[in-house]
Amino acid sequence: MQDIDDEMKEPLLKHLVEITAHREHSRLAISVVSALYQLTDVKTIRMLDIFTMRDEHYVQEKMVIRDGTLHTIDEHTVDDPKELLSAYPAMMACIRNHLNEYLEATPDGLHVLWLPVWLHGKMNSCLEIRSQQPFAPQMMDVIHGIFHVFCNYQSLLDYSERDALTGLFNRKTFDEQFTRYAFAIAPHEAHSMEQDERRHDSAEAQDDEPKGHWLAVVDIDHFKQVNDRYGHLYGDEVLILVANILRASFRSHDRIFRFGGEEFVILLRSTTLSDARKIFDRFRQNVQEYDFPQVGKVTVSLGFVGIARETPVVILGHADQALYHAKKTGRNRICYYQELVNSGVLRSGIATNDTVEFF
Repeated sequence: MQDIDDEMKEPLLKHLVEITAHREHSRLAISVVSALYQLTDVKTIRMLDIFTMRDEHYVQEKMVIRDGTLHTIDEHTVDDPKELLSAYPAMMACIRNHLNEYLEATPDGLHVLWLPVWLHGKMNSCLEIRSQQPFAPQMMDVIHGIFHVFCNYQSLLDYSERDALTGLFNRKTFDEQFTRYAFAIAPHEAHSMEQDERRHDSAEAQDDEPKGHWLAVVDIDHFKQVNDRYGHLYGDEVLILVANILRASFRSHDRIFRFGGEEFVILLRSTTLSDARKIFDRFRQNVQEYDFPQVGKVTVSLGFVGIARETPVVILGHADQALYHAKKTGRNRICYYQELVNSGVLRSGIATNDTVEFF
């Protein structure tokens, strides 16, 4: 930091300490964006996520800070705005040439610095920094220093949070994140048996159906037969491809986990029961219609439940019961726990099917 004056060093060190204190990606990103905004004289800073959906690459704003105010994606999840990656020539140039930065001037006189975040050889997000003045050498030193710390630290977090085979979040991450994710629900969003019963008893409720959060357990049908017939190498390929279909079937702010073996868990955020059912069934159809190399057709079964203010054991147990019913009644289908309870097919309880082996 020899090129950074003494007045800058103390606040810079404080920000670096704060950045490396976080253990969660979104908080880490917020801390980095805030630090860059406070330490530099820039107009706006945006963190943009890149994701794939139905074979198209999209860009979605994860957070932005302008005029001193930070806005995150959580504030506009209803519309889930996204743009095609092709609408961002600078980001396309970074991907095409594997660049670590891209500097351009806009027609309206702004200077824009693009800093791609590379993970596992792919660009999964990008920092966009807009300034009314050219980026001075000292400012660039500060930006590069903080950004490199961010990338290195994010890689460490990602390594501990992800499943090595599929790249999805692992069971350990689910255990750490679930309480924060589920219990950050406003009281009116929490599901209960009484709410679901009233919804099923009143057709008029469909017009004003409340939004909630949902947990689904997914299991690949007859996966043991895939391993036995084609070998574990093709079994692993099926797991990787199903993980890719999961990513493409859900939104960037939903959460997808591999629990081990052929089982996955989805946390679906802020949507109605009828839409949740459509989204889960769309994923099921996406798997059914995919042509898996060598193996051919593969299907999945899914059980889901509304996230209430209950323990993860109870909620997972209910989704697992719905999954077991889907398996028992034909596979390649989705089942909603509360619907099964209301119809008398299941008894409300915590029982799980951990001892059942799905062939």
